[in-house]
Amino acid sequence: MSDTAPPVLLTREGAVSWIRLNRPAVLNALDEPTAAALLDACRSVADEGGQGLTRVLVIAGNGRGFMAGGDVGRFNDDPAAAPAVAGAIIAHLHEAVRILDRLDVPVLASVHGPVAGAGMSLATAADLCIAADDAKFTMAYARIGATPDGSGSFHLPRLVGLRRAMELAMLSEVIDAAEALRIGLVNRVVPAADLAAETAKLAERLAAGPTVAYSGIRHLMRQSFDRTLDGQLDAERDRFLATAVTEDFREGIAAFTAKRRPNFTGR
Repeated sequence: MSDTAPPVLLTREGAVSWIRLNRPAVLNALDEPTAAALLDACRSVADEGGQGLTRVLVIAGNGRGFMAGGDVGRFNDDPAAAPAVAGAIIAHLHEAVRILDRLDVPVLASVHGPVAGAGMSLATAADLCIAADDAKFTMAYARIGATPDGSGSFHLPRLVGLRRAMELAMLSEVIDAAEALRIGLVNRVVPAADLAAETAKLAERLAAGPTVAYSGIRHLMRQSFDRTLDGQLDAERDRFLATAVTEDFREGIAAFTAKRRPNFTGR
């Protein structure tokens, strides 16, 4: 990759948008320009509004790994400036995570190689995560005397439980893809050589699904931790009734009755 190559690439293939981290020489380590570019890419997807161009978003990394965390070398260059540098990176990263949380389409993380620090946090922020069998996960923050960022302390305990999350964050040990699958950190593990194809297959399946229902599912699940049972039941009712007026709902009922595969359009 040339020095002028963008640190983050945003492309769309059909109804699937891809955000690819693109600093392979440093394992996609997150510096301020990369964090800013990630935020811009997330905004671009969000700004499509209700046009329906994107029906699923995939986040992946180019090169030998997903992301090796923050660009620690930047902190070492000028230790006195480390708080300001870190603050700028975190500001961009956190706004990107907020946007991802608010999206009305499924977010799929596709990870391989090192998935460390902010990279692991970003992976936990996705709705689904598919991992290559060569993926290695570590929170890493405690190794440099730091605490998590990028939503890691929020999403990790929700995925694997509080005690396991404490262990992963405090000890910062490396776990492999098989262990990540066992504890619920990822949804599925595939051979590294098949990751791109399997990611595309899953993304295309999601893109062909009932997008409005998927939006309701992701928001119901994500917000359930903040609601009472009564509040969640009310939200379920409201979301169901909202889907009941969609074209996809009518198509789903018709297909079920006719015993055929539905042809969802995302509307």
